[in-house]
Amino acid sequence: MKICIIEDSRLARLELKHLLTKFPELELVGEAENAEEGIILIEEHRPDLLFLDIHLPQKNGFELLEELGHTPQVIFTTAYDQYALKAFERNALDYLMKPIEENRLRQAVEKALANHQPAKPAAASPLLSEEDRVFVKDGERCWFVTLKQVRLIESNGNYAFLYFDQERPCILKSLNYLEGRLNPKVFFRANRQQIINVNYIEQINPWFSGSIKLQLRGGEEVEVSRRQTQVFKELMSL
Repeated sequence: MKICIIEDSRLARLELKHLLTKFPELELVGEAENAEEGIILIEEHRPDLLFLDIHLPQKNGFELLEELGHTPQVIFTTAYDQYALKAFERNALDYLMKPIEENRLRQAVEKALANHQPAKPAAASPLLSEEDRVFVKDGERCWFVTLKQVRLIESNGNYAFLYFDQERPCILKSLNYLEGRLNPKVFFRANRQQIINVNYIEQINPWFSGSIKLQLRGGEEVEVSRRQTQVFKELMSL
């Protein structure tokens, strides 16, 4: 499993790296000491697991996550306990208090390893087109949906909500998995939590810090992260 460490304290990085040597399943592919370097590092190496400090120069760990296209599992590392609820609302795998105890680190790493699903290129599923129909089941209800009917997909941990017509079933698929199956020219990853069907965009509005907000037919409003805003503009340009 590939990992990255984003931590502004050199001593904290050294201590964490020392503790992580006890886990041969983990491969450290990079480290950064601020958010901007961290974003570049993550997009370049696409790690499976991220050890992320909350207090960073330039922007905090939560803001860093909002900028990402690739979203690994996240273990927050911090000296402050008041952010725990917010961390788990952002689907954090775990929340470790500094100084990090080896037993707590082991629990977090074992959880990450249990959740890890290594990519199998040889068995990779082909991209689905807009015209493909998929079977969707949520509890006792079932649908046979053409993908072009789906206007929004929203993460709910390891589940995802599909928005189509007046329905919003929940399916046992992660947003990362769905992103890998869908045509990126139609289904665009707007932020860490949402994928939109660009054919349902009704209005584009400027938003904070150079980002944009999209209004979808159906009434949903989707904030596009600053990093994905640039990707969106390039994708939509001639």
